Amino acid sequence: MVLDDSDVEMIVAEIEVSEHDVETPHGRVRCTMKGVPKGDRPVILTFHDIGLNHKTCWDTLFNHEDMTEIMQHFAVCHVDAPGQHEGANTFSTGYEYPSMDQVSETLPLVLKHFGLKSVIGMGIGAGAYILTRFALDYPKMIEGLLLININPCAEGWMDWAAHKISGWTHAMPEIIISHLFGKEEIHNNQDMIGTYRHHIMNDMNQFNLHLFVKSYESRRDLEIERPIPGSSVRTLKCHSLLVVGDSSPAVEAVVECNTKLDPTKTTLLKMADCGGMPQVDQPGKLTEAFKYFIQGMGYMPSAGMTRLVRSRTASGSSVTSFEGNRSRSHTSEGNRSRSHTNEGNRSRSHTADNQRGRSHTDSMDGSTNSNVDQAVPKSTEVSC
Repeated sequence: MVLDDSDVEMIVAEIEVSEHDVETPHGRVRCTMKGVPKGDRPVILTFHDIGLNHKTCWDTLFNHEDMTEIMQHFAVCHVDAPGQHEGANTFSTGYEYPSMDQVSETLPLVLKHFGLKSVIGMGIGAGAYILTRFALDYPKMIEGLLLININPCAEGWMDWAAHKISGWTHAMPEIIISHLFGKEEIHNNQDMIGTYRHHIMNDMNQFNLHLFVKSYESRRDLEIERPIPGSSVRTLKCHSLLVVGDSSPAVEAVVECNTKLDPTKTTLLKMADCGGMPQVDQPGKLTEAFKYFIQGMGYMPSAGMTRLVRSRTASGSSVTSFEGNRSRSHTSEGNRSRSHTNEGNRSRSHTADNQRGRSHTDSMDGSTNSNVDQAVPKSTEVSC
């Protein structure tokens, strides 16, 4: 099904939107519910980064035409950190802003408020950290995680010193801009940087924002470890899609996080020609990856073809062509199978038996025409 702009606008306009202030022991949390939760199906729950609110962080992605089909299947709950939503009142002097751990503790109350059993989390930066902490503490409430620019580590001494020094010479907006965007973006994309700088300076409550930034800089290490057969370690139990742009300032942190997660449940997606905000830079690609992720969890098995699938070659291999010259292989570990739509064959199951400790590399590299599936002893890595 192909929708034109008027169809997308009509569907988006029909989605019911409601705002809720959820009271918690750690402050009032503003939540925006789009759509109506559907039975036992999870809701997509988003959490933004520092310097952003749910609108500036996620509107480009959720207003994209390819996201329309997903929103017909799932309600979306956007969560704003305390004091970060539009028009937020200034916290009183002496107010103690909640720690990252405490912010994550507000999420079970959000689910209770809406009568939800579970969610699929989508977070970036500070929001990715908060959702990961939530998933570690309440694994039964999270079915899957899409984590952009996740940093599982506490801020190191060198980072702390650098922020202190830059704090003496740079205003808060510039510190946040350097967190959100890579140096290449800041230099080359002045229009976008100017838009977000203006938002940070004029639309965000500066006092509240400072407290949120300070809380994130004071985060604890998540203390996660890659599980070894026969061992019991602290790690994510849900399926996770880690996403980072190739010029993002968070590349090293995301790659390190990938080494600490279960390789049979984790996919690392590196997006080419993309900076610190993939959901803004390349919303179509991210939506496509998210759709496959959801399908791998058993939802939306009959979803309409994306532009990637429409350009798939008709060969019997597991390689997909992206816009004519990109390729991608789809695999799954252990006894799990993933269903992918295909021309002439609406679902495909790829199963790699007896390889629970192995992983596979998915490729959407525009410079290769190879149709060879590759296996490497790491979690699934995808380049697009």
